[in-house]
Amino acid sequence: MALRVDATLLIRKIRDLRSLTFRRYRVKEKWAASRPKHPPTSLAQQHFDVTYNTQLGQLWPSVRVALLSERKYGALLNHFCNDAFVEDLHSQGCTDFITVRAGLECDSEFEVEKRDDVVQQQSSLPHLSPNIKCFVFPRGDITRFKPARPDMSGLLSYYLMDAASVLPCLALDVHEGHNVLDLCAAPGGKTLALLQTQAIGFLCLNDASVSRTLRLRKVLHSYIPKQLLSQERLRITSFDGTKWAGIEPNTYDRVLVDVPCTTDRHSLMEDDNNIFTKSRTGERRQLPQLQLGLLLAGVVAACPGGEIVYSTCTLSHIQNVGVVEQAIYLAQENHGIQLQVVDLRPFTHMFRNTFHFASDLHLGEMVVPHLAANFGPIYMCKLRRLT
Repeated sequence: MALRVDATLLIRKIRDLRSLTFRRYRVKEKWAASRPKHPPTSLAQQHFDVTYNTQLGQLWPSVRVALLSERKYGALLNHFCNDAFVEDLHSQGCTDFITVRAGLECDSEFEVEKRDDVVQQQSSLPHLSPNIKCFVFPRGDITRFKPARPDMSGLLSYYLMDAASVLPCLALDVHEGHNVLDLCAAPGGKTLALLQTQAIGFLCLNDASVSRTLRLRKVLHSYIPKQLLSQERLRITSFDGTKWAGIEPNTYDRVLVDVPCTTDRHSLMEDDNNIFTKSRTGERRQLPQLQLGLLLAGVVAACPGGEIVYSTCTLSHIQNVGVVEQAIYLAQENHGIQLQVVDLRPFTHMFRNTFHFASDLHLGEMVVPHLAANFGPIYMCKLRRLT
C-alpha cells in the first residue's frame, strides 16, 4: 500500500513539473509504430534455414549459431601511423595472423593429402606483403578491441574489420608497380589493406553509390596521409561497375571484385538497411545477375596475364560458385577471354589455425563462421586471364 501511495505522489510531482514548463519547450511523447509482423531479420532467417540447410547439411546448425553470435574482429594496422600501439595489442594477447604464417611453407601432410597439380602450384603462392598486418585475439576469445586513437598527425592507428576480409587482398598478390582496380571499393576496409602494401603503382577505387563513395573518402582521409591521396596515384569514381569493360578494358594487373551480396550476418542481425526488407525483394533476386555483370566487367578490365579476385560475404552457392562458373563460360563465349582458376588451397592452408574453411568447394575457398573462430562468411575465388 505504501509503495502505491509513493508512486502516486511521484506521478503528481512529474505532472506539476510539466505544468511549470513553457508549452514551446514541452516534448510530446511519441510511440513507435508496431514491429512488422515479418521483420527482415526473421525473413532472412527463414530463407537461410531452407537454403543453407540443403546446401550445408549437418554443418548448418553450428554455422547458424555462429552467425547469430557475436562476431570476431581483426585490427588492420595502419603503417602510415605511429606504431607505438603495437606493444599494447601484444600485451592484450593479440597476434598478427599474417606474420605468424608468412615465413612458413605448407607442411608435408598437406602435400600428401592434396592432388599433384595442387602441390605443383605451391611455388606460385601469393607473396604475403610484410606490410599488411592484422591482429586477432586467440581462438575462442571474443574480447573486443578498443576504438582506435589518432596519432599526432590525426591518423587512426588501426581499422576494425572482419579479419577474413583481409584474405582476398592477400590472395590478389599485388606486386611493386601494379595497376590495381577495386571495382566495388566502399566502405574501404579492403582498400586500406591494399594500400598497406605500399607497392601499388596506380589504384582506381570505384563504387556505384555516391553516398558510399563519400564514406570511402572519409575512411581514406582518416588513415592515409594527404600526399598519398594525390590524383596521380589514386582515383575515386562512382560509375556503374557493370559497364567498366567499356571504360578501361585490358588495363589492370590486378582487379578486386568484392560484390554486393546478401551479407548474411548483417541480414540475420540488423533490420536497418537489410536486403530482406520486403520492398527490396526485387533487388535481392537480381543480385546474382549484378554480381555476374560486375565480375565480367572486372575480367575485361584486367590485362592479359592479369589476375582477378572475386569475393562475397555470403554462404550462398548461387552467389559464389554459381556466379564464377557463369563468368568463366561467358568470358570465353562473349569476349573470347580464357580464364584459369587459381587454386587457393595451399594459400588458405597457411591460415587454418585462424579461420575455419569449407572443405567441399570445387571452385574458390570460403571462411565459414565457427564459434571458436567466428569470422566470415567470406568467399573468394581467384582467376587468371590467359588471353
